[in-house]
Amino acid sequence: MKRTMPRDVLTLEEAADYLRLTPDTIARAATQGHIPGRRIEDTWRFLKAAIDEWLRSQDSRAILLQQAGALADDETLAGLRKDIYRTRKRPEAGNTTRRS
Repeated sequence: MKRTMPRDVLTLEEAADYLRLTPDTIARAATQGHIPGRRIEDTWRFLKAAIDEWLRSQDSRAILLQQAGALADDETLAGLRKDIYRTRKRPEAGNTTRRS
């Protein structure tokens, strides 16, 4: 009989789900040493406890900037931004023009 145990060791995909980021973002950050993880042959493994500690120790502003960077390749972001400004009935900040 197989026992179900909490996942102490996460795969790349599980770590991405846990952090709500893409696997590519997690792999890149782990390769650069920004997220604690170990590469074993051609796969990544992450200790959940190490990720939790890393999250607690990170400056909240740095985390926000990393998450915003994860959205940089999101093809839907431009449309979402336009919808937000249209709903607010305001021009986008970069598209304002002043007339004298």
